[in-house]
Amino acid sequence: MEDLSVAGESKLRMAVIGAGRLGSFHAQKLAARQDVQLVAVVDPVPAQRNRLAGLCRTQALAHHRQLFGQVDAAVVAAPTCCHYQIGRDLLQAGIHCLMEKPLAARLEEADELVELARHHGLVLQVGHIERFNPAFEAALPFVRNPKYIEAVRAGPYSFRSTDIGVVLDLMIHDIELALTLTHASVRRVEALGLSVLGGHEDVANARIEFTNGCIATLSACRVAYEAVRYMHIWAPGGFARIDFANRMVRLVRPSQQILQRRLRLENLCPEEIEAWKLRLVQEHLPCQCLQFDTVDALALELEDFITSIRLGRSPRVTGQQGRDALAVAEMILEKISTHVWEEGLVGPLATPAPTPVPMPHWPETLLSAETPPLRKAAG
Repeated sequence: MEDLSVAGESKLRMAVIGAGRLGSFHAQKLAARQDVQLVAVVDPVPAQRNRLAGLCRTQALAHHRQLFGQVDAAVVAAPTCCHYQIGRDLLQAGIHCLMEKPLAARLEEADELVELARHHGLVLQVGHIERFNPAFEAALPFVRNPKYIEAVRAGPYSFRSTDIGVVLDLMIHDIELALTLTHASVRRVEALGLSVLGGHEDVANARIEFTNGCIATLSACRVAYEAVRYMHIWAPGGFARIDFANRMVRLVRPSQQILQRRLRLENLCPEEIEAWKLRLVQEHLPCQCLQFDTVDALALELEDFITSIRLGRSPRVTGQQGRDALAVAEMILEKISTHVWEEGLVGPLATPAPTPVPMPHWPETLLSAETPPLRKAAG
């Protein structure tokens, strides 16, 4: 019989639901841990689950309900549209959940998952992985009570997460980070978005006004030519530029003279201006660049999940925090869906679909298909 103890502590029985790219990463990392027994991988597609199960030397299951009574915890890396049903079933069965972002497809679903976890005393963690980025962690102490946040997150089309748009796919990372930084609720949102490849928005921009006066401007694009992930944060104590992809943060901490408004640079003669160009940066706006080694953020996230279960504490990103990020995302999606363009067009489908020119080989069903509506519901 397999030994399920590690240093006097029983192994945590876990499963991964979803055998796609992200689920594969989770499963391989869990299979390599000495304190975890990877009981199964679950996926409705036989080839997917059998491939990953063979790689991780575990069993392949077709449905998450087959896990009941077999596992203590599970990672849900299924499509967003499945999060609610899977999460609800697992939590009702007493199984701790690490849910990949977003927590659910709709706010009411997220609310129910949070309440189920609370009612059953279970850990519900959401996979907002940027919270484990060392550059963001290093910047946090220097940008308390921020006044302005600007974030850009873009990348080439991944052919994944096609059931949701760019707001729930990419922008939600920066929504959650902004909420973490401000510790404030949202007063108002303005947003617009454009659909490039399909029925969901692929490009989005949002301006969020918080109750403490902070403004956050977030941009996301999933049809870009290059990948960028950065955030600028202006706070009373200084400025931070975070490059999430390269794990680099640039910190600018103004001198006391600047902070106390005692520095006067008006009416300088040309010679004084030249002298101050260098002095201003060196003495009054010193910059510190911090570069961090490569970290396995996914492994850190899993470690946080497992430790939270064993110690009975809250994870770094709770279900409630994931729910709050989704609430703001829904506000943004509502604004996107009702944004009025010229010529009366509304929503992310900002240009009317062209009338197709029939070709001899086109089937009748294609020619008779209805043109999709110009106005699209949020999400």
